[in-house]
Amino acid sequence: MFSPEEPTFPTPEKTSNLSRRHALGGLGLVSLGLAATTTPAAAFLSLSQSPKVNVRTSESRNAPAAGRIDLSDLPEEWVRNNTSLVEYTRYLYSLKLKQVCPKQVIEAHAKKKGELWNVLPPKAWWVRMGYTLRVVDRIALEMGVREVEVISAYRSPAYNARCAGAKRGSWHQANVATDVKFPVKASQVTASARHLRNLGLFKGGIGGYWNFTHIDTRGQNINW
Repeated sequence: MFSPEEPTFPTPEKTSNLSRRHALGGLGLVSLGLAATTTPAAAFLSLSQSPKVNVRTSESRNAPAAGRIDLSDLPEEWVRNNTSLVEYTRYLYSLKLKQVCPKQVIEAHAKKKGELWNVLPPKAWWVRMGYTLRVVDRIALEMGVREVEVISAYRSPAYNARCAGAKRGSWHQANVATDVKFPVKASQVTASARHLRNLGLFKGGIGGYWNFTHIDTRGQNINW
């Protein structure tokens, strides 16, 4: 296994109401219980609000070796402060995403506000973003979109507090949320995401903005 925290998944079960061209309904509902932690994000992430998605996050034995992952263009200071970077990169590649580039996910973390750098999420939380990225990837596939731009993923509480417009209880702090851009109108992405969610792809929040879409797997459906 890739990590001792990596859960095992049930065998996929066919569902009759989800028969779209990419086998949207071919995977059984996956639910991950998220245990309480000592971080501030735990205050708004409970077991009753666990991610529920119809796409599996699983390890690939074909993930690239550490020496083949080019991280040379990331900020040196940020790299020094994130010692689990190579392992996290390998985890993202193990998801075998089709339309979402793992390196873009990493670059979304390598940002700072003033002198404060954002950081990688806690290792025990990595799988949470795996669920969300699988959802984003499936939405892109359904829309026929080849590239997805990742604007934001995990945000540490301290970093989140410095982001203009970010809510104190932002789900980015729990590593279940991402802000993404598709090479189409954001309103189309928002509408497609909500349609697929209504078909049972996942349970979570979808926020429509003029130039990007927020997608999370909080376990409860909400729109804004």
